[in-house]
Amino acid sequence: MTTAPARPEPASGIRATARIVAAPDGRGGTALPVLDGAGPFALRRLRAYGPGARVALVGAMSAPLGGDRLTLTAEVEDGAALRFSTTAATIALPGRTGAPATYDTRIRVGDGATLHWLPEPLISARGSDLRSTTRVELAPTARLVLREEQILGRAGEPPGRLSARLTVHRDGRPLFDQELCYGPGAPGWDGGAVLGGHRAVGQLLVVDPAFEDAPVAPRVLGATAVLAPLAGPAAVVSAVAPDGLQLRKALESGDLTADGAIQAI
Repeated sequence: MTTAPARPEPASGIRATARIVAAPDGRGGTALPVLDGAGPFALRRLRAYGPGARVALVGAMSAPLGGDRLTLTAEVEDGAALRFSTTAATIALPGRTGAPATYDTRIRVGDGATLHWLPEPLISARGSDLRSTTRVELAPTARLVLREEQILGRAGEPPGRLSARLTVHRDGRPLFDQELCYGPGAPGWDGGAVLGGHRAVGQLLVVDPAFEDAPVAPRVLGATAVLAPLAGPAAVVSAVAPDGLQLRKALESGDLTADGAIQAI
């Protein structure tokens, strides 16, 4: 009697990490002593147009899929400046096992340092299940521009399940902490108190010590966007929209990065 060979267990997803370190180069600019990525993370140094360094994340493979565990860390040392972007949207897709995927981003910005964190949107495709967390630690004189955009479903399809949490601490104290859940199993996510039928949601958060002397005044930015000051030298634009293009316009309508706030790197 022979025994049939055991079937291999289905793949449970990939584990991948990436790390960025930006540091002063001693000549008034910013160097990138660490720029390391694996799996779906392909980091590329871009041409700088000023004292800050520029890095783009190029998706080297489809991710996150169900079961993936992805971690991205970035450190901007004292006095350095970094602009981070992605070359395309990130699409959360279902995996073969039905397990959720996780995408953890950890950021630290030192004294006198500036970070523009401006990825393209995250798209939650039908059948996907993603838990995304972003945690930012800011020194007292750090400056930050951070954009988050989520698109719920591709064209003509319902979204997957998406849980997204953004936490920002400044000088060791909480500045911003928000967690939102969308899609199947998330109660009330499509109701009038949350998205009201819209399929694009996001925020633009700006932290700048200059706001201590000139705080931002709250105001309504059209029918589905609002600009609100935070309890600290910071402000946030929050918006929902029918699609990603209108969402981007709504987030930029607050002029938080215009004169008097953080300039582009």
